[in-house]
Amino acid sequence: MKVIFKGFQRSKLVSLFIVLSLVINTVLAQEFHIPEVKILVSHEIQKSFIKGGRLFLHLTRQREKEPRNSSEITFGVTPQNWESTQTYIIDTKNKDVLANGLDKFSGRVSEKYYYQAVYKQNIDDGNENVAGNLYSKVDSFIFSNDVKLSLTLQTIIPPLVIVNHEFVKSLVIKSKVLSEFSGRPRYLKASILLPSGYFKNPGKSYPICYRAPGLNGRYSAVNSHIKDKEFTDWWFAQTAPQVIYVYLDSQGPYGDTYQVDSENNGPCGKALTEELIPAIEKLVNYKPESKKRYLTGYSTGGWVALGLQIFYPDFFDGTWSYSPDPVDFEHYGLINIYNDSTIFYNHWGYLQPGRRTIYGEPTFSMKDWIAGENLNSRTNDYRVSGGQFGAYNAVFGPKGKDGLPSLMFDPITGKIDHSIAKQWEKYDLKKVLEKNWTTLGPKLQGKIWIWTGDMDGLYSNVATRFLKMSLDKTENPKSDAKISFTAMAGHCQEWSDEAVLMMIKEKIAGK
Repeated sequence: MKVIFKGFQRSKLVSLFIVLSLVINTVLAQEFHIPEVKILVSHEIQKSFIKGGRLFLHLTRQREKEPRNSSEITFGVTPQNWESTQTYIIDTKNKDVLANGLDKFSGRVSEKYYYQAVYKQNIDDGNENVAGNLYSKVDSFIFSNDVKLSLTLQTIIPPLVIVNHEFVKSLVIKSKVLSEFSGRPRYLKASILLPSGYFKNPGKSYPICYRAPGLNGRYSAVNSHIKDKEFTDWWFAQTAPQVIYVYLDSQGPYGDTYQVDSENNGPCGKALTEELIPAIEKLVNYKPESKKRYLTGYSTGGWVALGLQIFYPDFFDGTWSYSPDPVDFEHYGLINIYNDSTIFYNHWGYLQPGRRTIYGEPTFSMKDWIAGENLNSRTNDYRVSGGQFGAYNAVFGPKGKDGLPSLMFDPITGKIDHSIAKQWEKYDLKKVLEKNWTTLGPKLQGKIWIWTGDMDGLYSNVATRFLKMSLDKTENPKSDAKISFTAMAGHCQEWSDEAVLMMIKEKIAGK
């Protein structure tokens, strides 16, 4: 199988940039040629090749990391009817071949680039560097007018492996409800860190806390804790909290599932609460009648921890949420999805920022963000990118006529489809609380704790501020949610597993 890349796709602006660069280097643009790249699939893994995946070519001038983890220039294309025995020729000037980062391409002869190919084919996981996808070794070249390159897709990313440790358990179960929804086997995963006194007290029911990871986090997070001597010294000390700590996994076909029921991902909340959690608690001898089942998480996991507590107010007994994703869609970052016309520009006609430093400097526009997700998706739009907005769109929105998530906003113009945005309301946590406070309020007393940095890099603090203002106005009952902000603090800056577990210890002790 051969894939040949011929030339770079350019917008008029990028073309002008490259021409100017070449003029500066006294090289005429029409004399300059982009190298051909031939990509082969090794014989050993051809049987693992699945048609319909997304092919990437990553380039970078950095040598410290693999290009797939530090790409400066990326090309993405979904080959049509690609057989493993066929040659596939790609012209990167074709409109179906997307490219990002061309503004970083100087066009200087003799400049060195590192490059790598990845083929994303795992239909159960929307991300690129995950089990089942293929990639090549890293190679490099010195840029010139006629260099020709080749790479071989020869490695399959292996499944995650959980560390072998006496106090660590892992669980992988086939989900009946998700498998029926998708028409193929789907699995639920979790790892479990047992408290230091667990084996000394057989039969004891310990408090249990479910840890929701950040965006696209995996249950292998327990590995880093076990390998962290400072953490393990603390965990196995006599003063450590005696809590069972469960690491959830957020894998989904469109990226993070947010652990809630949705039209596109299926009944993920039902699967969690009726399949995975009962299996975990049976394994570790937790007694639900003890009412010590807690939640925590940061960023996306912060939203999950808060959302699960709200959607299942009787099932969970308290949540600690750090820097949650937007909990109010009137403040979806800096965007009001119900009233604004586009996510790309604000009311004054300026590019809408998507990220910033703690000093308020925008570092990344929404337009650039979505362009990157469009490239990562086999549909050439963000629907199946596996990224943040692909996940949002799949979790919160309805299913389209083609069986894929309906686009809440146009991937090229950013124009919002308000008929779709309206359907996101059932996941707008502020609206859910406001509409249902009479029934939810009493069940949530003493159960909500939220922290956010007031210079959150994703502007998520704005939504949390408005949630606090809303809860401050509640009556019958008056909300006792503890919501705090730290000035000049960034996204997840104060997140700490140890801090959460100590707060749980104090709650159990009645402090």
